[in-house]
Amino acid sequence: MVRVDFTKLRILVVDDNAHMRRIVRTLLHGFGSREVYEAEDGAAGLEMFTTHLPDIIIVDWAMPIFDGIELTSLIRRPDSAVNPYVPIIMLTGHSEKSKVMRARDAGVTEFLCKPISAKSLHQRLLNCVLNPRPFIKTRDYFGPDRRRNISGVYSGPERRTSNDAVVADPGAKRLRDSALS
Repeated sequence: MVRVDFTKLRILVVDDNAHMRRIVRTLLHGFGSREVYEAEDGAAGLEMFTTHLPDIIIVDWAMPIFDGIELTSLIRRPDSAVNPYVPIIMLTGHSEKSKVMRARDAGVTEFLCKPISAKSLHQRLLNCVLNPRPFIKTRDYFGPDRRRNISGVYSGPERRTSNDAVVADPGAKRLRDSALS
């Protein structure tokens, strides 16, 4: 069994609700995380992202200044000097299918609905570290591969064309290697 050493991960929690940030921080500390940074809105989250260079970001959807979708879009700029490959977990009470798809299309790596459990948060974190998804760059999207099931036999209308580029994630191996014990 592979163990993830959470003490080696820097995690940023961006949520306008102080109580929710405290719950998430407490869970992360329970997993072993020691470097947990917090921001109360999207603008502060973006500043903390560029300052502390977290390994994983947990972000709420509805926040002042920049919401979670806008923050994700700002982070996912492929020309960014900061890490546009950082895993982003959307933690939100908005569980409608349209919201999940919108978050996926903005470049969110994992989606988690409130109320959360320790098990569900732990599983999303493990997915980010142990099963990093390749990044895709197309004309109108840059982010983790939105397709979870890779099958070479699909040939339908949603099939990527040969001019779509698959971008290797230079941070995924480092994140995985640094967090494994």
